[in-house]
Amino acid sequence: MATAHQQHETAAMAEPRMERPNVSPRVTRVFINDVDSYASRCLAKLLRERAAGQTEPEGEEESGLRSRSGARAFHLVGTVSAKCQVDTPDVPEQYLQPDREELLSKLMDCDVVIYNITQHAEQVDEALWAVSALHKEMGRFSGPKMFILVSTVMTWACSRLVDPEVPFTEEVFWGRRAHPNFKPHIDLEKRVVKLGKTKRTLFSTYVVASGLQYGMGEQVFHHFFKTSWLGQEKEIPVFGDGTNIVPTIHIRDLASVIQNVIEHQPKPYYLLAVDSSSNTLEDIVKEVASVLGPGAIQKRPFEEAFLTRDLSTMEVDSLLVNLRLESVHLKELFSINWLCETGLVDNIELVVEEYQKARGLLPIRLCVLGPPAVGKSTLSRRISDHYKLHHITLKETISETISQLEDIERDADPDAEEENSAAEAKEFLTSLKDSMEQGGGFLDDQLLVKVVRNKLRSNPCKNQGFVLDGFPKTYEQAKDLFYTEDLESEDGPSQMSSYNKKIMPEFVLCLDASDDFLKERVMMLPERLVREHNYEKEHFLRRLARFRGNNVEDETVVNYFDELDIAPLRLEITSNDEPDCLLLMQEIMDEVGQPRNYGPPSQEVEEGERREAEETMRRQAQKNAEEERKEAEEAQHRAEHWEEWTKSLEEVRQQQEEVLEAESGPMRNYLMEHVMPTLTQGLMECCTARPQDPVDFLAEFLMKNNPFNY
Repeated sequence: MATAHQQHETAAMAEPRMERPNVSPRVTRVFINDVDSYASRCLAKLLRERAAGQTEPEGEEESGLRSRSGARAFHLVGTVSAKCQVDTPDVPEQYLQPDREELLSKLMDCDVVIYNITQHAEQVDEALWAVSALHKEMGRFSGPKMFILVSTVMTWACSRLVDPEVPFTEEVFWGRRAHPNFKPHIDLEKRVVKLGKTKRTLFSTYVVASGLQYGMGEQVFHHFFKTSWLGQEKEIPVFGDGTNIVPTIHIRDLASVIQNVIEHQPKPYYLLAVDSSSNTLEDIVKEVASVLGPGAIQKRPFEEAFLTRDLSTMEVDSLLVNLRLESVHLKELFSINWLCETGLVDNIELVVEEYQKARGLLPIRLCVLGPPAVGKSTLSRRISDHYKLHHITLKETISETISQLEDIERDADPDAEEENSAAEAKEFLTSLKDSMEQGGGFLDDQLLVKVVRNKLRSNPCKNQGFVLDGFPKTYEQAKDLFYTEDLESEDGPSQMSSYNKKIMPEFVLCLDASDDFLKERVMMLPERLVREHNYEKEHFLRRLARFRGNNVEDETVVNYFDELDIAPLRLEITSNDEPDCLLLMQEIMDEVGQPRNYGPPSQEVEEGERREAEETMRRQAQKNAEEERKEAEEAQHRAEHWEEWTKSLEEVRQQQEEVLEAESGPMRNYLMEHVMPTLTQGLMECCTARPQDPVDFLAEFLMKNNPFNY
């Protein structure tokens, strides 16, 4: 049973009455947190667009635009995170992670403060601080302020319905129960509502509980869009049983809700912002896979979602929610011009178009033409590798088509609803095989064009684009290949305006070379390549003559593209040298521009960085080892030289000693024979006598006893 306080809140919310908006004579300054995140960035962009759509220039003032009704436009102020550097030109004032004191001064300067907490859990703490700090500073407000908390329906995730078929509405918001991981969110919602009741004319607060947001590039559903677009998986995963109902809202419609709250200041302070759909997770993933990917889905245990690198824990919890919600107040209080009121599934084509445009995932379609052996396939492969496009050759396309048709025929279930499709596949397969058998391995033009057209219309080619290698070869083939079935008349595709824009090449590359150059190139090819490409002399000359004949008439493939204002890029091949090929590729890249697809995945980037680091370490280790080897060699060389030098010195010393010995022999003999006997006797006499002056005594003795004194 509801308490008196709950009944009072419910009664207040049930009133469809709105307070009169407080129109400011100046620019309405609007603060949005984390404007480099998906939701906040889109909200900022859309609020600015909507305000600009209602305004007209007012002289040269920089402060804003004056609306036709006299009110000023929004001036957006926001904070940005250092985690990701995203261009946000719609927010003139941006502040990188300001401290609390600086942030409060910015909030005080704004008329409306919007805090979005639908993406990152750390946003909750800052939002709680912001609303509390503003409430404390109410006495210093220069005018009324509004605080809008953009929260999430996950605060309803554990609510229980009495009747599963009856949706929750805002009228029972007091009984909502949050997902365990979203308890801080519901506590913040209650705090925001409570602070707004103190003095609502001065500080009004609102909680907008948003469904899972989609559109304009995607966030929570991006994993399914990206996996489908890349086309690398045969089946797109659905986590869990997929029967859970996922409340959603297009980000543009969420912006409309917030704009209406700012302009009309409704009496209810808690609003559910969800569209009217009741799509399950399986419905959403299956539709995305059908339009962008292989069309097939595979149910996997919900635990695998937590192992998916593209999904945060908060996003996984949101995808697994099971809620049936209805926004009563949006219908009663506002006249919202819904973009996707019926949900993502019903508006998938529009959402996919937004997704591709927002992320720059536009296909690049090229057609490479030229005589045999001019290098079409080599160049097409290089272009495909650089731009990550699908390289389409006739041989591979025909083989792939036959293989797919055989798989359909083999796996067909007679009791299934696709029985007609299986029968059509069998009939088409039979016609292909019969045509190839009658044509000596070649298809007739009608079937060949059909096979190639089906390939060009496949989701992978529509997503990334393609390089059509050496086809069409004639004007008639080009007309049959690129016409649109929507405008086909009884007489066939005769109107040039009836071409299919989704498969028509944007760029046409016409390669050419002299016949002598082509003949010489074929003569220089290895025998294996000659057999592989059917470049035997007579066959090659016939193909070359046929190509030249097809391109001297008035109706050529190049003329077909000229008539559609698709100017071919003509490239003359004169050399087989690698530098010339690189220059040719550079010319093509200048014409085509930058790639329009996803960059390498984070795993590939990390793997590349790891390989680069390992290579750097390997080179450094190799360098260190080389230096150590050289140092060891030098040390050994020095040791060998030192030993040799020491040995040489020893030999020199011995030689010197021998020379001295040899030279001192006669002198020594002379002294021993003529000097030493007398000197020895004198010394002995000196020792015996011990005279006072021994030197004088010895000298006198030697003079007296000199044997040579005659």
